[in-house]
Amino acid sequence: MSAEKLSFEDFRPGRRFVLGPKPVTTEEIIEFASEFDPQPMHLDEAAGRASILGGLAASGWHTSSMFMRMMADSYLLTALAEGAPGIDLMEWRKPVLAGDTLLGHSTVLESRPMRSRPGMGIVKFRHEVENQRGQLVLVSENSVMLRMRPETSA
Repeated sequence: MSAEKLSFEDFRPGRRFVLGPKPVTTEEIIEFASEFDPQPMHLDEAAGRASILGGLAASGWHTSSMFMRMMADSYLLTALAEGAPGIDLMEWRKPVLAGDTLLGHSTVLESRPMRSRPGMGIVKFRHEVENQRGQLVLVSENSVMLRMRPETSA
């Protein structure tokens, strides 16, 4: 029932949500790259080692997709989320290599009611994802539209 889901009011500045862990396999790197980013360093271990990435590396777009799944599993699927108007920042800081495990957090930076859509609010997040060595691999910032609790939006 939607009343049990997280609403706009549950996303106050400073609140953090844990992301992951998400193990990254050779097979999924190659599968994603084969369909969406077929560059050699994403398809072949030797080509990856010969590149500046240092091994079979996930495409940055694959890293972003894994991060999206981590967000969905952490809080989006249990929230009254209505989508996002875009991404303000997406940085791939270090390569994600086969065998890495990703983990991180999303932090609410700000939240405000939407003037254009009564009963909804906008929540801005900062996301940081690291590998198992504590190296930052992804930083992102974006806003999400969330429904308010029904009794608040009346």
